[in-house]
Amino acid sequence: MTNNDKLEPITISDVREIAKKRLPRQVWDYYTTGADEERTVRRNEAAFQELLIRPRALRNVSNIDTATTIFGKRYEIPIAIAPSAYQKLAGGNGEIDVARATSELGTNVILSSNATTTLEDVAQALSGRRPEDPAPWFQLYFLKSRDLTAGLVQRAERAGYEALVLTVDTPILGNRLHERREPLQLPPGVAMANAPARRAGAISKAGLLLRAKTAAEHRELAKEHADSLVDSSLDWAEVIPWLRSQTKMKILLKGILTAEDAERSLDAGVDGIIVSNHGGRQLDGVSSTLEALPEIVDVVRGKIPVILDGGISRGSDVFKALALGADLCLIGRTALWGLAWDGQKGVEGVLHILERELARTMALAGTPSLVDISRNMLGRAKRDGFGIAKL
Repeated sequence: MTNNDKLEPITISDVREIAKKRLPRQVWDYYTTGADEERTVRRNEAAFQELLIRPRALRNVSNIDTATTIFGKRYEIPIAIAPSAYQKLAGGNGEIDVARATSELGTNVILSSNATTTLEDVAQALSGRRPEDPAPWFQLYFLKSRDLTAGLVQRAERAGYEALVLTVDTPILGNRLHERREPLQLPPGVAMANAPARRAGAISKAGLLLRAKTAAEHRELAKEHADSLVDSSLDWAEVIPWLRSQTKMKILLKGILTAEDAERSLDAGVDGIIVSNHGGRQLDGVSSTLEALPEIVDVVRGKIPVILDGGISRGSDVFKALALGADLCLIGRTALWGLAWDGQKGVEGVLHILERELARTMALAGTPSLVDISRNMLGRAKRDGFGIAKL
């Protein structure tokens, strides 16, 4: 171990380097790679660097308040954990550690359908939370089998989950070249705990289709495994009414990237939108989530929460997303680096790093509370001439 390895990480970049050293190469590659040429993976992070903060001086910033409210629940920080699969591969107790870390920091977690811990066990791990604290959310892939889908929804509601997060950007898997070349194999003792239609210890059936070499092979595999695959025939007219008939949980759509779909979301009566491009793992060449955020916020106009994930690795990134109108930010890969670093304590450490960076950015920008952060505090380099163009 080098002297640098012994130093306590003070940035997310430091934590990422620890995770890279500790995780098996196959696991690291699975988490970090995206679709096709990975342009969207890179764009998600690069978009934050294009924005410049326009700070205000001589404002009382002696008390910085990073708290916000989502669905009537207080979040101590405007940062929660996005759903990501197979968290036991990253380290510690996987999803249990992530959930407990969010509870300790006064924020929330979205449990993946492809978790390696049952949704009931995650809920039980949070059983000591107060009624005013956020309750976990459950991310859903809507399967062709309505019975299997309804079973997952009803299990989540019985376990006390507050919201259902329907992923809408994955009718099929994106062209994940690494997964085609080197499919992830879950090790013994690690299984997909919430998906009874899939063999324990196996990867998603969607991965079989991803590796199909011909259209005919794709059709045959899709037919053979239809019930356990995401239903690619879903449309606006059916999916939200059907989910409303199955649960009283709040319903959010994850994977909205356009004003047009934001408008459809409002028309459908959903309770929230997550602006997401699946971490660049689905359609390559789409905009970054930060770039998509303003047009969606302008359509929603505060009627429902707008949440953003994708590319966040600094507290100043959170500040910029909030300035563009996000109500809450989600971290995915960053939380996994925390798991690899030190289990629950590592995830808490990641959240502490982001909270401190956000609070410091707020103080230096002259914004004592989240409501003081606004779009006119951002700019970008002028395309013509020298100076800053206000947003």
